[in-house]
Amino acid sequence: MTPNEPVVHRSPRSPWKTRYFIDTEFTDWKDRQLISIAIVSEDGKEFYGECSDFHLPACNAFVQATVLPQLGSFPGRSMPTSQLALELRDWLLAIPTKPKPVLCYDYGGDYELLTELLGGALPRGWQHENVFLKIDPERLAQHRAAHGGEHHALHDARGNAFAFL
Repeated sequence: MTPNEPVVHRSPRSPWKTRYFIDTEFTDWKDRQLISIAIVSEDGKEFYGECSDFHLPACNAFVQATVLPQLGSFPGRSMPTSQLALELRDWLLAIPTKPKPVLCYDYGGDYELLTELLGGALPRGWQHENVFLKIDPERLAQHRAAHGGEHHALHDARGNAFAFL
């Protein structure tokens, strides 16, 4: 498996719910503007998109050095924020609500950026859960060592899906 290949689990861990792992990249801790967003399900579905219209000067030094050089790895996935919001909403609405979809995040700011992008709550039928304490750091490190990638929304979401206990 290469760093660009998805982490695919054969089926959801539970017959009653399917977990979807989100990660985002953003400009700065104080004045967060979304740069990129990814959602990876435990059954292999993926969404990824980059904002083409975030305010570049708002990026802190870490983001400039670490996050920005990784953008553009997935051709055709950079778009204006308004288009990203539409594509993400359509993707979320296409997910069956049985088994119940659960959006999992390890940082509350990821969920906040998602709801800001959507202009409100998740679609009807979705739940959300902070799984920070359910991400195994050793498994996450193993995933990063094997597949590379860190501080890229899609790679990090894949890592969290893999490392979830």
